Amino acid sequence: MSQPSRGADAGRRDILITSALPYANGPIHIGHLVEYIQTDIFARFQKMRGHNCWYVCADDAHGTPIMLRARAEGITPEALIARVAEEHQADFADFRIGFDHYHSTHSEENRHFATLIYERNRDAGHIVKRTIEQAYDPVEQMFLPDRFIKGECPKCGAADQYGDNCEACGASYSPAELKNPRSAVSGAVPEQRESDHYFFKLGDFEDLLKGWTRGGALQGQVANKLDEWFEAGLQEWDISRDAPYFGFEIPDHPGKFFYVWLDAPIGYLASFKHLCDSPRGQAAGLDFDHYWGADSTAELYHFIGKDIIYFHALFFPAMLHGAGLRTPSAIFAHGFLTVDGQKMSKSRGTFIKARTYLEHLNPEYLRYYFAAKLSAGVDDIDLNLEDFQARVNADLVGKVVNIASRSAGFISKRFEGRLSAELPDPALFEDFVAASASIAQAYDRREFSRAVREIMALADRANQYIDEQAPWVVAKQDGRDAELQGICTQGLNLFRLLIGWLKPILPGTAEAAEQFLQIPPLTWADLEQPLLDHEIARFKPLMTRVDPKQVEAMLEASKEDLVAADAAKTRPHETTTEGHLVKEPVADTIDFETFAKLDLRIARIAEAARVEGADKLLQLTLDLGGETRNVFAGISKAYEPKDLEGRLTVMVANLAPRKMRFGVSEGMVLAAGPGGSELFILSPDSGAEPGMRVK
Repeated sequence: MSQPSRGADAGRRDILITSALPYANGPIHIGHLVEYIQTDIFARFQKMRGHNCWYVCADDAHGTPIMLRARAEGITPEALIARVAEEHQADFADFRIGFDHYHSTHSEENRHFATLIYERNRDAGHIVKRTIEQAYDPVEQMFLPDRFIKGECPKCGAADQYGDNCEACGASYSPAELKNPRSAVSGAVPEQRESDHYFFKLGDFEDLLKGWTRGGALQGQVANKLDEWFEAGLQEWDISRDAPYFGFEIPDHPGKFFYVWLDAPIGYLASFKHLCDSPRGQAAGLDFDHYWGADSTAELYHFIGKDIIYFHALFFPAMLHGAGLRTPSAIFAHGFLTVDGQKMSKSRGTFIKARTYLEHLNPEYLRYYFAAKLSAGVDDIDLNLEDFQARVNADLVGKVVNIASRSAGFISKRFEGRLSAELPDPALFEDFVAASASIAQAYDRREFSRAVREIMALADRANQYIDEQAPWVVAKQDGRDAELQGICTQGLNLFRLLIGWLKPILPGTAEAAEQFLQIPPLTWADLEQPLLDHEIARFKPLMTRVDPKQVEAMLEASKEDLVAADAAKTRPHETTTEGHLVKEPVADTIDFETFAKLDLRIARIAEAARVEGADKLLQLTLDLGGETRNVFAGISKAYEPKDLEGRLTVMVANLAPRKMRFGVSEGMVLAAGPGGSELFILSPDSGAEPGMRVK
């Protein structure tokens, strides 16, 4: 269910909008962008309407995966999340995602609010301690999250399944039910050990949540799904994790940390608080309590994926209420993205990183295509690459931009860039303006596909007008200059309406159009009046057609991303744990052509040195027979630098250079082993020479 549409007569609204926080453990891909583009369109529309609207987000920066990835790279978690934050924000900016503020859950604001919400719920009796048994890795000496335990599904027997659910048959279960379980971190057989954990008593809020979930704050499909939780009975929620853990320590329980899913949604509060305290927030008079206090009259909207509904629609509002804070006005869930009707695939090149897309295609192509597919529902959407090319070329280039290009040249050449003082067909302009209310309603209800359909139907009418008036014919006839100027002025005013309505979707193209028309940034109210007796600039192409070769190149580059990722993965190895031989599962198979892309070379380690500030890295200068490479390798626990100098090893020579905190790594040396002091670099037999290719 969507919120009711409220037009300009409803007055200026105070609106705070958030998107789910991207996890700081990897890059943004086009599946993520469905959400951020959807949210950004909604926020930009509200701002165009003149509302007091703010859009905030942050990186979700805590948890075991981040801790382990940082350890594998030989850097601190803080260094990892700082690097990923920079990458995320660059991708978002280039996709024209207009955050008013972007923060991190690893911040003092987030520590403050996580502690505040915990302590208020604790003092009200909503937190309880219980002793539980959970899997423990005896090698890494850490308790294992469910996703870090793998084994055979207890239902269907499928191998290499996670500790909480089976990807083969869809069954859910506990890690203790897995057959032949192994730690995904070390390969060791997990042990069961006891630990005190802290739980949030979700059942204390059952009546509140039943009313809230059925009170219009959720889409109908989502509310129906949550009924299953109520029927099963609301269970206590484990909000603590044991050290070692990258996150915030629970203030009254040393060695216990807030579970990442407790402080992740609290990141919305933290990001907005940081904005309120910033010079921009203070200049705008932003008051945190006006948006988050229990008596808030502001509108608060969260856009999320359908896979994280229960955290946002049950746990989060309950904890907010228990802490004396307001609950969201609405939560808008969306579906997943498929490409050409299938799940995104690395082998097909359809698992496309945001940066890979940006290196080949205009970001506004994707913004438009997603908008043309998005509704207010929770259904999945498909990126059909043929349809993507055809729709962008036909709609944006062939219809919208074409109107301006067909009209602007005559105005520049024949009338010194000046529009006429009157419209030859004011009734047509008013017909277009009358459609503005319906388009605004579609945007406000998040029915973006309906808004696009209505705009494109009007673009067809605008092109029909140009075709019927045939300014290229009028231009050749004497004495019809005023008529020609009027036709082209009419065409450009219809274009201005179309690009204004599309501005939330195409902010970059709209900005270029505003510069061409030489007007201030368009607001929704501006569109009610025509642009007359006004000088415009010379027309420059606002958008070019999608070239199929660009799409093909993007897919190929995504496959190359896969080759680099496969080369970076730890290879299968054997190790012993308490006398037992443990064999890691072999990675997914690849074809020979993919393997042949790896250029493995013999290299001599000319120099080796420890890296200041890194626990596990050595800096290696590798001699490839006349060419030298700088490579960082996470092997300092296994080797002293002086013991490596002069040795031969094997390296991946065609791995793309990677910028790290300590410099650029220009390849990868191959090693095997469980990690730590048990790592062994690969060395060729005597007779091998630097630069030789490994066959």
